[in-house]
Amino acid sequence: MPAEVTDAHEDSSPGGLRKVARVVLLDPEDRILLLHGHEPDDPADDWWFTPGGGLEGEESREEAALRELAEETGITEVELGPVLWRRMCSFPFAGRRWDQDEWYYLARTDRTETRATALTELERRSVAGARWWTCAELTRAHETVYPTRLAELLSRLLDEGPPARPVTLDPEVVQ
Repeated sequence: MPAEVTDAHEDSSPGGLRKVARVVLLDPEDRILLLHGHEPDDPADDWWFTPGGGLEGEESREEAALRELAEETGITEVELGPVLWRRMCSFPFAGRRWDQDEWYYLARTDRTETRATALTELERRSVAGARWWTCAELTRAHETVYPTRLAELLSRLLDEGPPARPVTLDPEVVQ
């Protein structure tokens, strides 16, 4: 379940729990942008995930979401919508265990061209690109996607709109 994980200086807060902001970025056709990640030393151990990452310094989750989106995709002209989902997750990645508290923000863009502009060294070794997915493609996908219920969550979002309050997803622990 590794999402992109950045340098050690931003990997956790007191108690070892890393605060993370993620972006559910939709284009005008309601496709979602996902990044393709893999273990740095094993490209066959791969998955898809939403843009985002850990908070740096005193930045807010909103600031982190926009910064990470810009760094990972080059997309900067978005306004964050509400927090859709929250989840706790734990996974092994790059030789250590990561424990994260993730918040997923809704955002929309008219821009579909992506270009990573400021990846960390670890991200350069573990992020293989980006792709826009329709809800139907996600539903049929055989690839690993995080969070694991993303197709169902996206379908509900597109059918019903954003939830009145953030939905707490089941914790995910990958061994």
